[in-house]
Amino acid sequence: MRWQYRTTVLVLCLLAFFVTYFARMAISPVIPFIVEDFDVSNTQIGFALSGMWLAYGLSQFPSGVLGDRYGEKPVILLAVGGTAIASLLLAFAPVFPVFVLFAVLLGLVAGLHYAVATTLLSRTYDELGRAVGIHSIGGPLAGLVAPVAAAWVGVRFGWRPAVALALAVGLPVFAVFAWRVRQTEPRRPDQPMRERFEPGALLELVSRPAVAFTLVIAMLGTFIVQGLLTFLPTFLIEYHRYSATVASAAFSAFFVVRAVGQFLLGELSDRYGRDLAIGTAMLAGTVGLFGLVAGSERVAIGVGLLLIGLGSSFFAALDPRFLDQFDATEQGAGFGLVRTFYTVIGSAGSVGVGLLADLFGWGPSFLVLAGLFSITFLALVTNWAFDLGY
Repeated sequence: MRWQYRTTVLVLCLLAFFVTYFARMAISPVIPFIVEDFDVSNTQIGFALSGMWLAYGLSQFPSGVLGDRYGEKPVILLAVGGTAIASLLLAFAPVFPVFVLFAVLLGLVAGLHYAVATTLLSRTYDELGRAVGIHSIGGPLAGLVAPVAAAWVGVRFGWRPAVALALAVGLPVFAVFAWRVRQTEPRRPDQPMRERFEPGALLELVSRPAVAFTLVIAMLGTFIVQGLLTFLPTFLIEYHRYSATVASAAFSAFFVVRAVGQFLLGELSDRYGRDLAIGTAMLAGTVGLFGLVAGSERVAIGVGLLLIGLGSSFFAALDPRFLDQFDATEQGAGFGLVRTFYTVIGSAGSVGVGLLADLFGWGPSFLVLAGLFSITFLALVTNWAFDLGY
């Protein structure tokens, strides 16, 4: 089969997402070292990472507006290059408040990528679920590589070199993306950017019933995923008494499942509908999290990790469900706006799980996440059973 330009775009968008995800995932495995170095609590480190994810969410909508105004390529390059530089700055943070500041900066620049890359793919592919699913694999692949690499470097050389690994990953991808991806024609090059931020226009986009319903599902799901991405290795260490090496390996296995799950759920959503794919993921996540808390044998915990990995893959079907609600001229700003909403609210997952763990322990904190997964599943079933049209 002849290699097509659209395949180049898809692969390089995947690699760009890999970079922005790698930088964030390199932090989680070395959280115990950061906590010890700065002498802070789980709640405080959760607050720092929630700030990073909050900034990540806030930059989604502006990224869509920038993509509409200047084209997608320069925005993605800014995301990749900025992520590499911010990771280096984070590694040199002398005190915890500066660490928090650079973590927020990392979130801001990393957040410029996803919405713009997704709208670029919507201009390139008709099979959007498949394209988004493959593009989203960049995140789980980074989650597979980053924990092991960061844990290995962190144990031997400290958390600072581990966090700085994103620089080595980001620079080559930046160079190849700049070289091989063509500039696209902006969708709205002449419209003043201030018009895109008018409250009335923004409210109209998110208040559409199908968009609002999807947004609730997305916010709850993102809260769960952020909590898992931040504290799953720590949960395995503190609750199940695994070593840091085993916990990091299990975290990587979780991302292997997510990588496969992104592709499968994207295909499933194209063939049989978005809601069936999303509901399948939410049910798997519910069962997996209950099993992860209740199980004690490694087989049970392995099955739990498998199911929560699949459950956390729902974005491959969820994001196309959003794009289905917008016409071509709305997709850049509209998708960026809903991404901002659900990633901003979902960013509280890091500090929320950290606080619950400090107050009640790791088991109850993860049972709360299981309950939230079950709520999203029941909402989808209710919408289908009563034909509510959301």
